[in-house]
Amino acid sequence: MFGAGPELPYEGVVIRPPSEASSLILQATFGCSHNRCTFCPTYKDTRFRIKPLERFRAEVERAAAWGTWRRVFLCDGDALILPQAMLLERLTLLRTTLPGLQRVGIYANGKALERKSLEDLLALRELGLGIIYYGLESGDDPTLERICKGRSAARLVAAGRKAREAGIALSVTVLLGIAGVDDSLRHAVATGEALSAIDPDYVGALTVMVVPGTALAEAQARGEFVLPDRFALLEELAVMLSRTDLSSGLFLANHASNYLPLKLVLPRDKERGLALLKQVLDERDESRLKPEWLRGL
Repeated sequence: MFGAGPELPYEGVVIRPPSEASSLILQATFGCSHNRCTFCPTYKDTRFRIKPLERFRAEVERAAAWGTWRRVFLCDGDALILPQAMLLERLTLLRTTLPGLQRVGIYANGKALERKSLEDLLALRELGLGIIYYGLESGDDPTLERICKGRSAARLVAAGRKAREAGIALSVTVLLGIAGVDDSLRHAVATGEALSAIDPDYVGALTVMVVPGTALAEAQARGEFVLPDRFALLEELAVMLSRTDLSSGLFLANHASNYLPLKLVLPRDKERGLALLKQVLDERDESRLKPEWLRGL
């Protein structure tokens, strides 16, 4: 999925958040430095590496000649993992070459955020890093271990809090269904509590889709992972929302993967969202849910 922009030599599968649809998409790295999450198929065939500065510079200059850009999104999977000096160099280049630039966005995992000090993040913010998209997935430690996130919930929460302390907008992704049937509600409770502890600007609740070829698909084939059904996923969402308290933020469950789109401003809309979920769960009216053919990653 690409934002608007010139024809750049992208490599591999390039993804970006839905909110970056109109941004200039630039690969600062290729692949994902972690690349072990059991549910993710995106970078399995891509060796992680850093795009050389001169190649990055040439692409930025090409984009500058094409038009004016207000937003840039740096990918691939966790471009924040770049050593601080390299990331500062690239942000400085963006700032000097794209005069209309207002915000840079980036993906990050727990490892990347842990490696950045608060002072590092403050320096990145000063050079235009305006939003970090952060994959929490779950606040439940057994689930995090099973999906190979590589960090405990406490460490993931602390990393997210550091980004918030630096004054960088934070968008946190969580996965409905990732704990399977047996641990669904425990995952929902723990994830809501983790979200409350981080207190991000945005929450994106996606529904896990089991992709062939992933370790999660293999576990499903062995009977070790059972995805909750549609209404069980909505129950999970309701419990997660009930345990999520944001000081001021958006709680979104309107991704293409979700069965019942929700867009809530918290805390204002929390009770409205819970009431809607309760109504749908009580009525069990499948016509109110998104049909399978409309769902996607």
